[in-house]
Amino acid sequence: MEKKTAKLIDGKAIAGKIQIELSAVIRELQPQIGRPPGLAVLMVGDNPGSAAYVRSKERACANVGIASFGKHFPTETTQAELESVIAALNSDERVDGILVQLPLPDHLDAVTLLHQIDPDKDVDGLHPINLGRLVRLEPGLRSCTPYGVMRLLQEYEIPLKGKQAVVLGRSILVGKPMALMLLEADATVTIAHSRSHDLKAIARNADILITAVGRPNLIDALLIKPGAVVVDVGINRVTDENGNSRLVGDVNFDSTKNVAGFITPVPGGVGPMTVAMLLQNTVYSYSVHRR
Repeated sequence: MEKKTAKLIDGKAIAGKIQIELSAVIRELQPQIGRPPGLAVLMVGDNPGSAAYVRSKERACANVGIASFGKHFPTETTQAELESVIAALNSDERVDGILVQLPLPDHLDAVTLLHQIDPDKDVDGLHPINLGRLVRLEPGLRSCTPYGVMRLLQEYEIPLKGKQAVVLGRSILVGKPMALMLLEADATVTIAHSRSHDLKAIARNADILITAVGRPNLIDALLIKPGAVVVDVGINRVTDENGNSRLVGDVNFDSTKNVAGFITPVPGGVGPMTVAMLLQNTVYSYSVHRR
C-alpha cells in the first residue's frame, strides 16, 4: 500500500496572502490618517544573520506600503544612546512599531531596552504589558512567531478546540506565548522541555505538536502520533562533511512526513509568517492608535 504523505503547510504562500490583505487595509486607511504606517527596526553591529533579517523586513514593508524608519548602529553604541533613540521613536507620530533586532552585542541589555518601548508600539509583542494582555485574553500586540503559527492553523482550517496540543520549548519568545494562544483557542495544552520525563510519550500524545527547541532533527517519526499536525519553529544551520551549510528545523522532515497529517517545512514554513505578523502588528497599531 502506498504511504500517505503529510499535507504541506506553506507559510510562504500564506505570508504572501497576508501582505496583499495588509496592502488593501493601508490603501483604505491612509487617506483618513494622512500618512502611511511606520516601522522602526533598530540593529546594532554587523551580525550577518541579523542584517539579512532586517533587509527582508524592509523589503516586506515596501511591498505593503509601510514606511521604514530603520536605524543601523555601530557595535560600540551604548545603552544610553539606544534608550535615547527609543524615547524619540516613542514620541514620533510617524512611527507605529519599534523593534530591536536580536541578538545584541554583549555589553547591551536587551530586556531593559525592550521595557523602554511604548507597549502600543511593541510590534514584537514581548513587552510585559502585551504578554499580560495575552494572559488576560485582552486585545493587544501578539508575539509574532506564535501569532504566525496560529494564523497558519487557521488558514488550513485545523480544529483546535479540545485537541491535545504539545509545545516543545518554554521560551518567552515562542513557547510560553504559544501555549497561551492555544489555550485561548480551547486546546488542551502541555508544555514540555529539556527537564521533562519521557518526552517521547508526551510528544506522541499530541494532536498538534509545535517544536521550538533549536536542536536539529530532534523529532523523528517515532515521536509523532499518526495524522498529527507538526509545526516546526526551529531554525538550525547545519554543515555537511563537504562544508556545505543549510537550514533545518527541529523535526526530521523526511522521516516524519509519512506519519504526520500536516507538516511545516524549514525553510518556508513558520519563518515567513513571523515577518508577516510583524507587519500585521504594525498595521494593527496604526489602525487602533492612529492620531
